[in-house]
Amino acid sequence: MKYILLIGDGMGDTPVPELGNKTPLEVADKPVIDRLCAAGEPLLVTTVPEGYPPGSDVANLSLMGYEPEQYYTGRAPLEAASMGVDVAEGEIAFRCNLVTVQYERDRVKMIDYSAGHISSEEADALITAVQDACGTRKITLYPGISYRHLLIHKGKVPEALETVPPHDYMDQDVTGFYQQYLAIDYLADLMETSQAVLADHPVNVQRIADGKRPANSIWIWGEGAKPAMEPLRERYGVGGSLISAVDLLKGLGVCSGLDVLQIEGATGYIDTNYQGKVDAALKALVRQDFVLVHVEAPDEAGHNGSLQDKIQAIEDFDAKIVAPLVAEMDRRNEEYRLVVTMDHYTPLARRTHEDWPVPMFIFDSRGVDLPGDISYTEDNIRTVVKERGLQPVSGAEFFRRFVSRN
Repeated sequence: MKYILLIGDGMGDTPVPELGNKTPLEVADKPVIDRLCAAGEPLLVTTVPEGYPPGSDVANLSLMGYEPEQYYTGRAPLEAASMGVDVAEGEIAFRCNLVTVQYERDRVKMIDYSAGHISSEEADALITAVQDACGTRKITLYPGISYRHLLIHKGKVPEALETVPPHDYMDQDVTGFYQQYLAIDYLADLMETSQAVLADHPVNVQRIADGKRPANSIWIWGEGAKPAMEPLRERYGVGGSLISAVDLLKGLGVCSGLDVLQIEGATGYIDTNYQGKVDAALKALVRQDFVLVHVEAPDEAGHNGSLQDKIQAIEDFDAKIVAPLVAEMDRRNEEYRLVVTMDHYTPLARRTHEDWPVPMFIFDSRGVDLPGDISYTEDNIRTVVKERGLQPVSGAEFFRRFVSRN
């Protein structure tokens, strides 16, 4: 039996007035996903336990069968694991975004959490310049992918520091959060010096000339110590590969003992290399029994408030990931179980994550457990689960059911 977990990050949404109060999932053309859902087992899964932030770190940790209450320490240490940066005892990892902010007198407004989805090449030059100017024995910066980077902090973090994800505050005043950095002397030096470096850097000068948003500030958040996670094979008896463009997911793969496959051209947005992801997944399934394929594009579209990009991301997920995977597995005549899910909701109206239970289904190629004929939408899954008197299950409960040998 092969096990295939397909995650469309942030696909879930609320009714959109421009769509006649339908959701992107309800209007998107996704024939293969809908066909599999009609022959699958619908579930609602609580990926974000009460009291935890509704981020992709907590949610995907749950989808991989790990209880956040036991294993979650923060987002950044997972990204550090992906980047091969060891977080030693007594060190704290922070995610470090390159962002676009607007300064108006003494106020700061978050314009873009991704600096216009800056390219990795441009970002590498900027983070390297910031490290050269600001790196100390206490603080070290490491370049990552696009706007997503890493800061390692040696020693205890001041208790007064409360960080927030910048994508939660798009087009909002973030002065209060920004001032928390300025209240700590060495972080104030970091913020002020890095802004001067970024303002004059040729990369930003060229971006402005090209009509693009400059990466004119850094934003640190998502801090945590190194987690201790037992390998997925030890917990559930399956192992294999993880495929994603996102350092966070790659870090989960490293910490769970999966092979993390590097895909050239994987960007984390709608221009990602879908074919490369599919080819890698199918190759891995020849020798392994589990593969996870993560697609970030729906989530990014949700954060950007782009309705058309979100619909396209869902349709591409169906046509370019699910369809070719299913076609080849059927051609191989292999038994497999396949899950289509989101990790969390990223509603266009909110432009940030919600912690609601996520709709998913488990499809079994053997044709067992065929409970009904529904398409894959938020409301359809909720309705069927409610009609059966069922309750949302935890991520660990879902994963045990998914990889059961029955």
